[in-house]
Amino acid sequence: MAELDLSASENQSADISELLGKEEKRILTTGNAEIDKKIADGLPLGSLILIEGENDTGKSVFTQQIISGSMRNNLRVDLFSTELTTKSFLTQMESMSLDISDFFAWGYIRLFHCHLVEFKWTPDAMNDILERIIMHVKFSNADVAIIDSLTIFTEYTSQEAVLSFLTQAKNICDHGKTILITMHSYAFSDETLTRIRSICDAHLLLKRKLMGDKYVMVLEVVKVRGARKTTGNLVSFEVHPGYGMKIIPVSLAKV
Repeated sequence: MAELDLSASENQSADISELLGKEEKRILTTGNAEIDKKIADGLPLGSLILIEGENDTGKSVFTQQIISGSMRNNLRVDLFSTELTTKSFLTQMESMSLDISDFFAWGYIRLFHCHLVEFKWTPDAMNDILERIIMHVKFSNADVAIIDSLTIFTEYTSQEAVLSFLTQAKNICDHGKTILITMHSYAFSDETLTRIRSICDAHLLLKRKLMGDKYVMVLEVVKVRGARKTTGNLVSFEVHPGYGMKIIPVSLAKV
């Protein structure tokens, strides 16, 4: 069985805390005050966060916005991606005016490529991958771990194994680490979805809505435990090359 390649960039990590400041941040911010205001003034650190939605609803874009905010707040991030290479990740961030190349070079963000080339797709193998990821997250010095996305790991493993993975992730979050997971709704049964949502501390649901002759993305803040403000907000946005996320008033989006 081919081993999963979870090797990070070989860039040397450098301690630049004095350059970025040592103020303690208790909120996982997007770096955009307008967006944060809509998501209960930011997501509390130490949370297990679920970003759920179908294809092309902006899950990765929103996640990249959070990565940018984390860099600004002197938080270390480990990103496990099933799609992006280092080059494509940095290019996408730059295209949204979220250039984090310096932080990447300093080692404040590490990208782990979940390569599955010549990998034998079996339940045991997939369970092993999930176990490797959770052990890395547990002992990593990163403040935030992002898994984008969990869907691919569900295709050849049981949903009970996924629930066990999330339960372990929740236990890690209870000790102060923040874990953000994206997934597609279609990958799970309604019963399993209900259980997944109940395990997570924060649940953000992304959808596409037709506005006139174009689609916009709609983010529903379903729940945020420990939020500073009430949840249930709807955030409508578009993604513009060279600008990133642009908030659209809900009244205009007609959601």
